[in-house]
Amino acid sequence: MAPRAAAIDLDGTLLHGDALLPGARDAMAAIRERVEAVCFLTNNPTIPPEAYAARLRDFGIEASPDEVLTACTATIHYLRAHHADDAVFPIAGDDIVAQLRDADCDLVTEPEAAECVVVGYDPDFDYDDLHAALRALRDGVGFVGTDPDRTIPTADGPIPGSGALVHAVAGVVERDPDAVLGKPSDETADLLRERLGVPAADCVVVGDNPATDVALGERAGMTTVLVETGLDAGGDGARADHVVNGIADAVDVFDGRRF
Repeated sequence: MAPRAAAIDLDGTLLHGDALLPGARDAMAAIRERVEAVCFLTNNPTIPPEAYAARLRDFGIEASPDEVLTACTATIHYLRAHHADDAVFPIAGDDIVAQLRDADCDLVTEPEAAECVVVGYDPDFDYDDLHAALRALRDGVGFVGTDPDRTIPTADGPIPGSGALVHAVAGVVERDPDAVLGKPSDETADLLRERLGVPAADCVVVGDNPATDVALGERAGMTTVLVETGLDAGGDGARADHVVNGIADAVDVFDGRRF
């Protein structure tokens, strides 16, 4: 039996920076023809689903905002479930703060007013942020990270990601976060199953990172396909159910020939 749904990682699988990877457009069109539902995945918390969907459409790939599941989307979902009425103190960049505000989170600017602290990517993160975390994270205050990615690949080499900031805050307050969202968290796995709307056994996750994409697929109970066009280029894909050169080669899995 062929798969009924596809979860496709963005960076390193379909995209490389601001460019579309070779064969990605035709591959996604072919996958669309073969499945009932598609969800695009990313641990980048700074770009909202609407912007990602628009970028994909500019590349000729069919996509709607509801089909894009980002780390910030998962974070907002977690906050609504666990901190719906709480005052949220963000230690994160403006792009993340804007999404939290658009989601009607009760944002506060004073650490002492915090009932929950959200830590996410911020290129301006500094000593003052660590001090604010110490003041905010008192007993009983929630501690949430947007995603676990400690580094982010760029054309000039890796840069610190959200995970590095989460670990810095955890170190100074001597406390683990209550939740770190994004891939491969249980919360994101649950959201993915909900978005795709078919049994997990009928779903395939395609991505380039064993630690996030493959791990998410395993956690969600889905078949996993590792592409070697991103972080795992030339690496060890032994954990994945299938290893292929790139997204174009993943189409075979959706034909049922390798499922």
